[in-house]
Amino acid sequence: MDVREEDRPVVEAVGPADHSAQLVQVPSPTSAASDGAVNAGCSSQGLLYHPHPYPGRLIAVEGIDGSGKSTQLLLLERWLRTRGYPVHFTEWNSSRLVRRSMSRGKKKNLLTPTTFSLLHAVDFADRLTYQILPPLKAGMIVLADRYVYTAFARDVARGVDPDWVRQVYRFALRPDLTLYFRVPIEISLERLLAGRAKLKYHEAGMDVTHAVDAVDSFRGFQTRVLAIYDQLSEEFGLKPIDAIREIPLQQRLVRKMVQEVLLGYDRERARGNHGIRVQAR
Repeated sequence: MDVREEDRPVVEAVGPADHSAQLVQVPSPTSAASDGAVNAGCSSQGLLYHPHPYPGRLIAVEGIDGSGKSTQLLLLERWLRTRGYPVHFTEWNSSRLVRRSMSRGKKKNLLTPTTFSLLHAVDFADRLTYQILPPLKAGMIVLADRYVYTAFARDVARGVDPDWVRQVYRFALRPDLTLYFRVPIEISLERLLAGRAKLKYHEAGMDVTHAVDAVDSFRGFQTRVLAIYDQLSEEFGLKPIDAIREIPLQQRLVRKMVQEVLLGYDRERARGNHGIRVQAR
């Protein structure tokens, strides 16, 4: 069955071995670092620095808005399904638990950089518990449209301290593969504006730049996000892909990298556990 179509959540018992149940003491979010800085040297702070222990595979895509990552992930999902792999898709800011609060906060412009960051962290924690861990434990392939690196890039670009953000997300599992679709700002702008009349307020970073023109704000904000992504790519081993190339060429490269990650993958075991239930996206 397609786990995305199952709408009934199942709550599993949480024991000491469940990394998602770890409590984290979070330090003050007041930024003590320079804008856009990404702090290395946190190798002992969290699960992101160690391979996860589960039989499934976790594959994430990252990149600024307009990079084409969602298109590539959709193509990958279809390709995997046609080959009989059990796949579960999950995306950023998709938890029903916080969706209403996030939407209300955005509409009324109530979110500070810190509250914005915390709401996304709650969203991710819920997503990890119900959307990522169950299929990963069952041996499925989890495809994540954005992962914690989105928070590392966007939150820090908004002025939140990078060490604090890492502490908040220290319970997050390390993906088996994270693809970073890198695209120049102007190409990103061109793609976004070709599909709609105007840029979104928070997408353009107008909540922190306070610029009058959305396009100018987007250039400034997303340039900072892009620079942080480049640093994250080195720190966490994100695999960069030239998102300017033709879509089929990118997809061939994506499939090649994914095939390497699937070496030794037990497809039969995953099929036997395919009856798990998770929340629908």
